[in-house]
Amino acid sequence: MEIKRIGVEELALVVPLFDQYRQFYQQEADVELAEKFIQDRLRHNESVIFVALENGDAIGFTQLYPAYSSVRVTKNWILNDLYVVNERRKSGVGHALIAAAMKFAENDEATFVQLETAADNYTAQRLYEAIGFKKQEPETGFFVYRIDV
Repeated sequence: MEIKRIGVEELALVVPLFDQYRQFYQQEADVELAEKFIQDRLRHNESVIFVALENGDAIGFTQLYPAYSSVRVTKNWILNDLYVVNERRKSGVGHALIAAAMKFAENDEATFVQLETAADNYTAQRLYEAIGFKKQEPETGFFVYRIDV
């Protein structure tokens, strides 16, 4: 298995996986939309994508988005997407992708890597906790607010 960071010229490797990832989260299949989204992120340097390859076939990917803290004056990374094809789950692919993402963040002098997962995604939770991610409870004294636009 090979883990590599892809650029816009290699987006075809990850587009089908990204479409499957979205379907996993109950979104309609739309390969054209998936391609445009990935292409825009890579073209504008808005995300970093690592893909897992086995015999030239893409079997998983992870996508990170930068986040900044003005108060702490730091750059961090949000591991927003992680997907491994069904037949390769629980075989170390997800772990290898996260390890590559963490090494990238460390080399980029980030303070932390953060992620979210569904409350009922127990398989992913076990993986994240085995790697060393800690579930964060509200302890900072800050509330998060959101409004749809």
